[in-house]
Amino acid sequence: MKKSEFKKPFDWQKVLLWAGIIFLVLFCLAPLLWQILTSFKTTSAIANIPTIYLPALDQLTLAHYLSLGSQFLRYMLNSAFVSFVSTIICLSLGAPAAYTLARLKLPGEKIILAAVLIVTLFPYVLLFLSLLELVKFFGLGNNYLALIVPYTAINLPLTILVLRSFFQQLPKDLEDSAKIDGYNTIQMLLKIVLPITSPALVTTGILAFIFSWNEFIFALTFISRDSLQTIPVALSKIGGSSVFEIPYGPIAAATVLGTIPLVILVLIFQQRIVQGITSGAVKG
Repeated sequence: MKKSEFKKPFDWQKVLLWAGIIFLVLFCLAPLLWQILTSFKTTSAIANIPTIYLPALDQLTLAHYLSLGSQFLRYMLNSAFVSFVSTIICLSLGAPAAYTLARLKLPGEKIILAAVLIVTLFPYVLLFLSLLELVKFFGLGNNYLALIVPYTAINLPLTILVLRSFFQQLPKDLEDSAKIDGYNTIQMLLKIVLPITSPALVTTGILAFIFSWNEFIFALTFISRDSLQTIPVALSKIGGSSVFEIPYGPIAAATVLGTIPLVILVLIFQQRIVQGITSGAVKG
């Protein structure tokens, strides 16, 4: 028999699968890659018609990044501080609350859970006017607390619901053994439950951090002092040399710089995030 008769048939399914994967990756990454490319292109290359997709070396520059100045670093530090503190507070309050709802039998537990769920589904933008009145009443304007407190309150219901579902999946034998060893509820939570559910903590923490980092309406309204403003507000303030000019280059550069910390954060905790998302999906 000829060798050609032993050749395997061409696997079209595999080819289509890889073509679909490549298309999906490019489709998702194309806006990000274009933003990065725009941040390095000169102003003339950005405005050129037809569009320059692959600029030459003389059409690349770092001027857009340099034009942001050291003040933009201040905005990044403000965002990092507000996001980090609100996330820590959110996890510190949400974990005990979620454990209480998952393990302890409370009177009116279903009503509490329903209230938490309703707050989670409620559009936070509709809380703007009431929060503005509270900020004015307590004199929190131009203060980090004007952002930390609302961000914590908005992220707390979702944190409670997510962590509660993880705590419910834990075997009660671990807690029963801890009680026999003399652990009280707080010790059991800190030394046994939280270490086991660290992927869930990381996942919910990342979500809370990203929301706080990207939030714009509250940051724009509650903080008017330039030295306390966050990255989204700083991006909205970038202007051109005239009212008719849109500074695409500086905006793209600021967007890239503002996204890098989030990318680094996700890459550092990616394993924990995957564990937190997939935990409980397969039992047995």
